[in-house]
Amino acid sequence: MKLRTVSTILVFVLFSISTSTFAQLNTPRGSQMAKVSQRVGLTDITIVYSRPSVNGREIWGKLVPYGMNNLGFGTAKESPWRAGANENTIIKFSDDVKIEGQSLKAGKYGFHIVVKPDNMATLIFSKSTKAWGSYFYNPDEDALKVDIKTTEAPHTELLTYSFIAVDANSTTAALSWEKKQFPFKIEVNTTDIVMANFTEQLKGQAGFGRQNWETAANYTLNNGGDLNTALNWIDAAISGQFFSQKTFNNVALKAQILNKMGKTDQYAKLMDEAAAMANKNQLNALGYQMMGAKDYDRALKYFKTNVANNPKDANSYDSLAECYKAMGDKAKAIKNFKKSLSLNPPANVKANSEKHLKELGVI
Repeated sequence: MKLRTVSTILVFVLFSISTSTFAQLNTPRGSQMAKVSQRVGLTDITIVYSRPSVNGREIWGKLVPYGMNNLGFGTAKESPWRAGANENTIIKFSDDVKIEGQSLKAGKYGFHIVVKPDNMATLIFSKSTKAWGSYFYNPDEDALKVDIKTTEAPHTELLTYSFIAVDANSTTAALSWEKKQFPFKIEVNTTDIVMANFTEQLKGQAGFGRQNWETAANYTLNNGGDLNTALNWIDAAISGQFFSQKTFNNVALKAQILNKMGKTDQYAKLMDEAAAMANKNQLNALGYQMMGAKDYDRALKYFKTNVANNPKDANSYDSLAECYKAMGDKAKAIKNFKKSLSLNPPANVKANSEKHLKELGVI
């Protein structure tokens, strides 16, 4: 009898304990969870959300009411739309970004939208990321609010986030549902981020590789980075503490950096130094680079050197002829184009020589 009484009490105690004491079972949801990511440069952007369906319902102004609303639960007197279903929609940025031109720090944010009836909307990036929906929305926790225009779109049954445009420094994210789309542009300063990443990497094992310093300098030169930093990095490649090696590539790269800095005398001197180390193709490329800079005398010198070193190379004569043509020396241009054709050139070189001779009125 006593044993039965103890068992009864034990069962009663077990059922009296709050269910919150135990982990809840994970069961499928009606609005399934989804994740979408996009990298811009080195910056990762991720959106985690739940996907309700239209299911024949009237969405805008009904299921999703316009403006801020009292949802009848939680602490918020006025709440925006949670921009999805279930928990907060979450958006994460691995680096600082700009949203529609306004700055936002790297981090994780709860994402809400105030939908308006005039094809406008306000995006809200909240520091609160663990709320269920927007029942506990607090405007004091806003990190950023941005106004956007919405657009009409083909019917989308399941609420969908996507990245509808991407380039080197930006992407456009968009929420699409029913026949409405909410696009917003996200910009990153890719060059600054990449250069900061280079700076940290070059302090480590990567700093012991000459080519890594060259890569960093080349990226900086060609992507609008700080030229003094690029110059320091290429100097480290040429005469670093752990290696000291001049090559055609690093000398020519330093020359280009100096030229962009307006140091033309140093640029020309280094280009001659690079030319002395160049192979046939490299010297040919330098010649065209000099033509582009309208330094025809130096271009002519490089092309002549290539012809002298490679007297049976049709392309060397073709390039020299182009230089003469650019300088206005028609006779020497014709002579060298014909010489190129006499050496049984490859099809692309032959076509180029014939094109120029036609332009010069010869064929």
